Amino acid sequence: MSGADWELARESLWPIVSGAVTGTIPLALASFVGGMVIAVAVALMRLSRRRWVARLGAVYVSVIRGTPLLVQLFVVFYGLPSVGILIDPWPSAAIAFSLNVGGYAAEIVRAAILSVPQGQWEAGWVIGMSRRRTLSRIIVPQAARVSVPPLSNTFISLVKDTSLASLILVTELFRRAQEIAAFSQEFMLLYLEAALVYWVICLALAAGQSRLETRLERHVAR
Repeated sequence: MSGADWELARESLWPIVSGAVTGTIPLALASFVGGMVIAVAVALMRLSRRRWVARLGAVYVSVIRGTPLLVQLFVVFYGLPSVGILIDPWPSAAIAFSLNVGGYAAEIVRAAILSVPQGQWEAGWVIGMSRRRTLSRIIVPQAARVSVPPLSNTFISLVKDTSLASLILVTELFRRAQEIAAFSQEFMLLYLEAALVYWVICLALAAGQSRLETRLERHVAR
């Protein structure tokens, strides 16, 4: 790399990091929270004793997992306006990513709940707890520990997937890198720099995942 390349890399680093702080991370967090609300609801639907409710949840999971995230994003941003629903780029991205996370995380949540031994349910019933109370007080805390690793991986993947939001003009990490690259014509340098920032963020998230697993260890049934 020449001196000019190093100078460009240094000057472009803060705009790219700023795009991560003000765009990528907030978008990922909002989408993950929304996705988890959907995931819990769909997981409980899948576990429902009512067959039609369980099937409805299964259809949602099948549709989300069977279609590309990019197509889902375009349906929300470009498709909905054709039926009179116009949504700005950032909310469109958040909605699409939330729906996508909900479909994948629902199966993680369902599997985590099913992994708790049946005896834990019976223990709640013995002391007079209702099914809902047993689920919230006994089952969910234990299922949370089981679901942390896969859900953390889902979040890390979501952080990287937010780069697709640049296609609908959302200003985030990769969009900033694209803008600088288009101006400087140094595409390789700027894209590698963006990749480096994504990598650092994912390393930090992986470290946080490890600490969270340790804190939740006490909820595991022995």
